[in-house]
Amino acid sequence: MRNAASSARTAPAYAELRVGGFVPFSATDFPGALAAVVFCQGCPWRCGYCHNPHLIARSSAQGPAWADVLAWLDQRRGLLDAVVFSGGEPLAQPALADAMDAVRARGFRVGLHTGGAYPRRLARVLPRADWVGFDVKAPQADYAATTTVRASGAAAFMSLAHLSCSGVAHEVRTTVHPLLTSAEALLRLARELAQRGLRRWVLQRFRATGCADAALRAPHADILDDALLGRLAAEGPAVEVR
Repeated sequence: MRNAASSARTAPAYAELRVGGFVPFSATDFPGALAAVVFCQGCPWRCGYCHNPHLIARSSAQGPAWADVLAWLDQRRGLLDAVVFSGGEPLAQPALADAMDAVRARGFRVGLHTGGAYPRRLARVLPRADWVGFDVKAPQADYAATTTVRASGAAAFMSLAHLSCSGVAHEVRTTVHPLLTSAEALLRLARELAQRGLRRWVLQRFRATGCADAALRAPHADILDDALLGRLAAEGPAVEVR
């Protein structure tokens, strides 16, 4: 009989996925599909407007064990369309690719929400994804003001290039907070996205729910007025506001 140590060494890599939270049913996280959402623990960035700050730390995952999630999915075959890996930043976990394989093997489509912090890892998992929601934070040169991490813009835009060339269905979106993303910055970002061939861009108004930064939670004027939206659309991508 194998001992516990040898069993741990031969356990599938996806068993190590750290789950920070789990939503069994969502109609909004994968277009046109009823999906379960797995919130992966850990993120290398520290965006002030993050509405899941409890998922930033790599440790202290409070969600169910990944094995329990898979057991639940086994009971939902034919009732659920897809599983979405969100976060945190799912690409922060080396176990993500195997976890995606485990989901696909059960007959579910696979979605991924990412900010693109790890371009090489994204390139490896894209063949496993059916749809990607990609968060663009700011113009490339301004990324550190949002993420507090140097060179994060270079990583994000390299990931966006991988995604654009992959053929995988995707959505590019930006969360807009006046203190972090000014009208001028949005115009520069629109130009950068247009130069990369983006045709549709989703702007999400900041929501205070879950945000830990009191200054960002304070009321601020909405900058997404008709005049600015017209100027953004003139730069190239069709703009949708949520």
